Amino acid sequence: MPVTAIVADYVGVAKDSADKFHGNIVVYFNWVDHLMFCSSLAFPLPPGMPFGAVLNDLLPQHYGVHPDWAKIDWSTTQWDLDHRSFTPDPAKSLADNGVGHKSLLRFVTPGLTGIDNSHT
Repeated sequence: MPVTAIVADYVGVAKDSADKFHGNIVVYFNWVDHLMFCSSLAFPLPPGMPFGAVLNDLLPQHYGVHPDWAKIDWSTTQWDLDHRSFTPDPAKSLADNGVGHKSLLRFVTPGLTGIDNSHT
């Protein structure tokens, strides 16, 4: 649906641009097929944060309450970064892995499809 501005020369200004996050970038994470989480989770993170810290510290704090979390085989996990297949390097930073401001990281954990396979 087209939108017409009230003022002919209106220019929108993004309120969530990278300069508003004090050196951090907003990164979204979505655990596919796990509907206990209704949407992606968003975090303001330093671009220099190692991806390994995301896996070992950040994600377990938020997704760890799910009964499937302990069953994840990270060696078979499939990642998608901004709608492209992606293989993260845990030793590299978010920035060095190509993660930018407002990037979406989706991960699929084969064989795990929600509580009692609720999303099959």
